[in-house]
Amino acid sequence: MPFEKGTLIYVNYTAKVKDTGEAIESTVADEAKKLNIYDSERTYAPRLVSVGEEWVLKGLDEEIGKMDTGERKTVELAPERGWGNRDPTLLRMIPIRKFGERADDLRVGDQVEVDNRLGVVRFIGSGRTQVDFNHRLAGKTLVYDVEIVSKVDGDQDKIRALIKRRFPGEVGEKMEFANEGGDVKIEVPEGAFMVEGLQVIKRGVANDVVHFIPTATAVRFEEVYAKREAPKPAVTPAAAGEAAPAAAESSAAEAQSLPPR
Repeated sequence: MPFEKGTLIYVNYTAKVKDTGEAIESTVADEAKKLNIYDSERTYAPRLVSVGEEWVLKGLDEEIGKMDTGERKTVELAPERGWGNRDPTLLRMIPIRKFGERADDLRVGDQVEVDNRLGVVRFIGSGRTQVDFNHRLAGKTLVYDVEIVSKVDGDQDKIRALIKRRFPGEVGEKMEFANEGGDVKIEVPEGAFMVEGLQVIKRGVANDVVHFIPTATAVRFEEVYAKREAPKPAVTPAAAGEAAPAAAESSAAEAQSLPPR
């Protein structure tokens, strides 16, 4: 049975380029390792998708919407349903001097940034470089092996899933929250204080919660600073040995000073 638009589901997938077999991405750690695209800095887990809202490529989103929980399927996406066809107007000739100190080190295939746009060097010669601003997967047919892992039901599960979407890994898993009559309170632990772009992430979580939880009227974040106990000084065996005679001498002195009964 097809999913309705806005349904939250968890999806596993592995993507490759059809013509070359090049592995692009996988949400499954074992698959990523097998395909030599494993990244130790990344969290591997099923991806949260809101059906019909293009949280993934439009073509993949359309195919996922036709599937059911537990179903596996191989999906082929033509360029127009993936990263689009190549646009020749996005090939630009740029004077090599524009790259400043890096100019002498440029090589064909290097990724460069020009006017806040990322591109790939395709040609170098006669004092100029040809930079391709097409997405590297533009014009390519993609193949996705997809599995619908589960559907997210219930407000509590939805809030947890939306938090984990923005705070991946252990931080998002352990964040405490409560929904009190539409007033959603989320505790941000110290471990998340140094997360880059924290304010933007919090805004994203708030927007998601209000969007997917119809009864939510407000989202509040509480930053929790836990009190730390001062560490007690360790007692070494030598110090303990010295303390025992001192204690005995102190007790003897006290005994001698006591008045007779």
